[in-house]
Amino acid sequence: MTSATDTTTGPFGLPTLEGLLGRFSDIGDTVARVVTGAFLVPHGAQKLFGWFGGYGLDATGQFFEAQLGFSNGYLAALGAGSVEFFAGLALALGLFTRSAAIAITVMLLVASTVHFSAGFFWTGGGWEYPILWAILAASFAVKGGGRYSLDRALNIKY
Repeated sequence: MTSATDTTTGPFGLPTLEGLLGRFSDIGDTVARVVTGAFLVPHGAQKLFGWFGGYGLDATGQFFEAQLGFSNGYLAALGAGSVEFFAGLALALGLFTRSAAIAITVMLLVASTVHFSAGFFWTGGGWEYPILWAILAASFAVKGGGRYSLDRALNIKY
């Protein structure tokens, strides 16, 4: 096993990718976490507040009920929008990372069921996109916020 400061060399005495890039692992994880959370926030803002061309909570709730078949579209829209906005923000900040990531994963798995009948490809409205994001969120449920997170800065352990 190598450490983040390992300078392992390969053929011809050149550093291996592990040696060169291993020390950037924490930064890569942080970028992936921040982007995953930050990309969800505007989707939640569309549902909750009508920002970024969204329709707001009432209209989104009506859509969830009439078009997607949720028995209480308002509550479904409130739940989905809240997870996207608040848990997305928490994930981006690395605050209560595991809880936020679990909420996001569950919400996206539910969202994928809405898209299942359209097939795999997102370009046709399929489930590819929500499953991809669910898997990415689930990885942070497992690994936590990492070195550059508010969880670490505030010594939040759970």
